Amino acid sequence: MLRRKGLVAAALITIGLGALSGCASGDPFSSANSNTTGEGPAGSDTITIGSAAFPESEILAEVYAQALEGKGVTVKRSFNIGQREVYLSALKDGSIDVIPEYSGNLLQSYDKNTTAESSTDVYAELQQKVPSGFEVLDQSQAQDKDSYNVTKEFSEKYQVNSLADLKNVHIPLKLASNPESAEHPAGIEGLKRLYEVSVTLVPISDSGGPLTVKALVDGTVQIADVYTTSPAVKANHLITLDDPENMILAQNVLPLINSSKASEKVVQVLNNVSAILTTDDLIEFNTKSSGSAKESPSAIAKDWLAEKRL
Repeated sequence: MLRRKGLVAAALITIGLGALSGCASGDPFSSANSNTTGEGPAGSDTITIGSAAFPESEILAEVYAQALEGKGVTVKRSFNIGQREVYLSALKDGSIDVIPEYSGNLLQSYDKNTTAESSTDVYAELQQKVPSGFEVLDQSQAQDKDSYNVTKEFSEKYQVNSLADLKNVHIPLKLASNPESAEHPAGIEGLKRLYEVSVTLVPISDSGGPLTVKALVDGTVQIADVYTTSPAVKANHLITLDDPENMILAQNVLPLINSSKASEKVVQVLNNVSAILTTDDLIEFNTKSSGSAKESPSAIAKDWLAEKRL
């Protein structure tokens, strides 16, 4: 969530070229947050997969982990680390080696003033902006973008279907989103700069999850930042506002990896995943992880890899 970005302190810090702020409770690399899989001691032949602190990221990390294990790579897991500030620090200090990322938000963490918008342009610029010692592998066609949502009642009452329409609403507006939205170029600042809309942030650190949705539905806020692949949008009949100024960049899923761990085998396996992964797959992941059955990330990843013959 403005990833998350879907996911947390409201500040920009420098990690290489910079990173979005975030938070995590406790030590993200303690035994309570890590799960080791594979034989043999950790070392040059072991790769540690990380994930951010939201279900989709953990499922994607499981997909990466199980795909690599299927090709004989020893994998360690360090999931639910936190928001971008925390896991980029973990990459920098070597606590993790690879993590699923989202192209647009990652680019903006390195270059807040980027003008890239399309998937192609964002990816090309991101490849240039990733700090030395790290790289992004192939991007998938799968996208999961932040989106600003209102209730159907609010949309109809104030004739709001686009972010541009919000400037015609003459009541105080509150936005439920992760705390980093206070500084993110697609957050409070972007709404003011591109759409001339003043919004008060109500920080909720669940990356567009149930607390964020509840705040919108019960009227605590008028706008909520919810991922486009969240089942909650359809389930609650939310209206996703158009973004004619492309404030929210393309957000293609891709692996961010420590170059020292990017062996030919690892790169090929992860690129094979990206070649097949779609936005519909992300929606299915999120539906399975949040439904009444609530499948585990491990089970969801295993079923998907089997279905795709990976």
